[in-house]
Amino acid sequence: MATKRKTWQIQPAKKQKVSLAAALKTEVEAKANDLIADSLKPKHVRPPRPDEQLNCVTDIGTKWYRQYFYFIATYACPSPNAISPTFEQKFARMEYVGDSTFALSYMRHTDDWFELFDGLSVDECMKTIRDDPWFVP
Repeated sequence: MATKRKTWQIQPAKKQKVSLAAALKTEVEAKANDLIADSLKPKHVRPPRPDEQLNCVTDIGTKWYRQYFYFIATYACPSPNAISPTFEQKFARMEYVGDSTFALSYMRHTDDWFELFDGLSVDECMKTIRDDPWFVP
């Protein structure tokens, strides 16, 4: 009877959990709300047309979950065959990595997060979300 051979495997280091200061959370929320009001909503949000069958962005918001800050688009489903009249989809994620810096990721079509940038400040994250085509809702 053959025995199973044991092999060595490389395991990536686990990320250390870092605590997020309340002042930094407030700063991120304020700058994100300004970005949404000044740039993202005027550019991407529009009401659905009566004859339209495709989904369209009707609102953009944000949400904290642990050390992650998400940008979320709300879509309207005007089709009469739609399962739900609206749904939400996250399109950008800022992950706090320490020293007031964030890793910035976008949601792929496979529903997986893909990290594009690491070590960005809050202002750099907001500028990237505004200008980079990977972060379109």
